[in-house]
Amino acid sequence: MAELKAIKLKYGNVQDVIAGKNLVVLPDALSDPRLDGLSNAALTDTPSNLSGFALSKSTPTPQQVKSFFVMNAAAQSATDPLTDEIVGNIDLQYYGPVGFGNEAHPQQLSVIIDTGSADLWTPVGCGDCVNTQYEANASSTYTDTGKSFNVTYGSGNVGGTLAHDTIGVGGLKIDKQYFGAVTRVSNDFNDDPISGLIGLGFSSIAASGEPTFFENLIMQDKVSAPFFSVYLTRGKANGSTITLGGFDISKAMGPLTWIPVISKTYWTVQFDGAVVEGKNVTGDLHAAIDTGTTLIYLSQAVASSIYANIPGAGPAANYDSNFFSFPCNSNPTISLLLGGHDFGLNLQDFNLGQEADGSKNCIGGIVGMDDTFMEGFAIIGDEFLKSWYSVYDYSHGARVGFAPNINNAQ
Repeated sequence: MAELKAIKLKYGNVQDVIAGKNLVVLPDALSDPRLDGLSNAALTDTPSNLSGFALSKSTPTPQQVKSFFVMNAAAQSATDPLTDEIVGNIDLQYYGPVGFGNEAHPQQLSVIIDTGSADLWTPVGCGDCVNTQYEANASSTYTDTGKSFNVTYGSGNVGGTLAHDTIGVGGLKIDKQYFGAVTRVSNDFNDDPISGLIGLGFSSIAASGEPTFFENLIMQDKVSAPFFSVYLTRGKANGSTITLGGFDISKAMGPLTWIPVISKTYWTVQFDGAVVEGKNVTGDLHAAIDTGTTLIYLSQAVASSIYANIPGAGPAANYDSNFFSFPCNSNPTISLLLGGHDFGLNLQDFNLGQEADGSKNCIGGIVGMDDTFMEGFAIIGDEFLKSWYSVYDYSHGARVGFAPNINNAQ
């Protein structure tokens, strides 16, 4: 229920974004044709580049995996560990360490990894913040521009000023990376064990108007490949990762399927509908692939059509009309159609648990929202991404790749 409310804040201007209104112009360097060659080289199956095993059905040996990581470390990429915040049986959100400051030992702060936004922020001198803040006065390279910074996210809103400093993730650093030095946060953030957020969407939607951390890595040639990859665990606090400039073959069980990005704002792909119990549900939507959102959100009309094909499913009696339930003892097969390809949804992630103590019905993880608000739009969150190792590539016109996640073998 809390996330449902928050989604309305995070995507409050989504219709304007879809229409291309008030967007920041992306740097030309992010459309440079040479990025295609870098991406191809990083994903080619050759003896000198073992990341190509991800494109075949062969399983890499431990020696090959070890060799990949040795190569990866030398080839300007970095893998950062993520922590899964688990509440009950829900994998709520994923966060990891980001280094702030150009000193010998930068201050490490935990931030949410969010492909559904494009700003980096952390508290600096925030009187009402309860979590760890950035001690900016300890950095000789910190600069506060004095420019106002305000942004609304799924978990609430923050405000302060725009600053810049050296920012690092997993050994990769950017000098003068802009971020929000926030002096106020909504209570939603104080309830989370995090000290900020790093947006990994396109900077066309950045409140700062500045390139994102990863975009700067690309433009300054600090990563070998113009893509980053995300692996999310299921029900495990540790083990999730984000790899900047590389593809971690140890987290995939099969080939990558590429889906073209249709809007360089969010990582937006075409949502063609769903297949539920063998029956097609049509859709023609822009779908944001969002690591910062827990569930899957569709318009009320599309969500209703999906549940109509699950025997015994219907509106959840103890929740508002956005939520649906289905018989706990059923095993519905559900897949999403993205860019013309079929991607299965794991029942472990779709089933959020009993509707109430002793109930025979369980809440489904596909949530309906106001048809007007969600017109032509869908949000695909971690519920889907726990089954699919995802790759976010700026090359080839921008695309998202999905490979079967090793979670599916567990």
